[in-house]
Amino acid sequence: MREKRKPCRKRSLEELNVIDDFLMNAAASDPEGGAEFCRLLLSALLERNITAVTVNTQKVLPVYTPELHGIRMDVEVREETETILNIYDIEPCLYHAGVENLAKRNRFYQGKIDSRYLAGGEKDYSHLPNLYVIMILPFDPFGKDYMVYRFRNRCEELPELDYPDGLRYIYFNTRGRKGGSPDIREILDYLQKSTEENAKTDTLQNLHRHIQKVKVRPEVKEEYMLLEEKINYERNDAKRDQTIDYIIDFLKDYGELSEELYQRIEAETDPDTLKRWVKLAARCGSLNAFREQM
Repeated sequence: MREKRKPCRKRSLEELNVIDDFLMNAAASDPEGGAEFCRLLLSALLERNITAVTVNTQKVLPVYTPELHGIRMDVEVREETETILNIYDIEPCLYHAGVENLAKRNRFYQGKIDSRYLAGGEKDYSHLPNLYVIMILPFDPFGKDYMVYRFRNRCEELPELDYPDGLRYIYFNTRGRKGGSPDIREILDYLQKSTEENAKTDTLQNLHRHIQKVKVRPEVKEEYMLLEEKINYERNDAKRDQTIDYIIDFLKDYGELSEELYQRIEAETDPDTLKRWVKLAARCGSLNAFREQM
């Protein structure tokens, strides 16, 4: 007999790590230190000094028609100097949906991001900023055990030929052991398990102090509770819709449902009643029998 899987326990806010989407956004959007948090994080990941930055978090990029797919960026960071504009799209991603899906997802996101930085009628595409799409993953998307995978467009015939499109894709694998550097290893360890013990450098200690302040903010605690309620509501709503679909599919085997019966089934909200109706629809034998026993 197979052992039943234990239900996943909801983690408390205190148990979240920086790689968790909610905490990353809460830390980055915090009015007291969010921009500095992003600057330090990027400086550590890219191993170069990032200058002053501005931050946009959980930004939804709309589409032009309803049937097209929009996107939601987790953290967008702007680094602007007198001569250059760099955009950093930081995306924690906990779930592995396959390399091709991940790569094409980032291709789609990149196009949507670029479209926001070129004015209508602009002919000089050199005005586009440099774009760094940075993914932080608790798994190895390419299976080579590297801490970091960096991609840029190259000429196949002449790999050394510069192709200055300003686009970079960088994947950080928190479980990787090859490549990278000791500093990269330390920040990846911290992002995956954001404890004081893993904050081993001055930069990581500064990041950790900011994370600890964010976790105790009342507004962050409230937002996390509301987020969990919303997720549970959407899950229950989706489960209810699926159950109704089962009932209707079973009943269609007995004939065409009246509009009155459709409306009564779709209006039901009690999960126990819907569960009973599924069983009844599967064995009742006719629409009349279902109506009499429902």
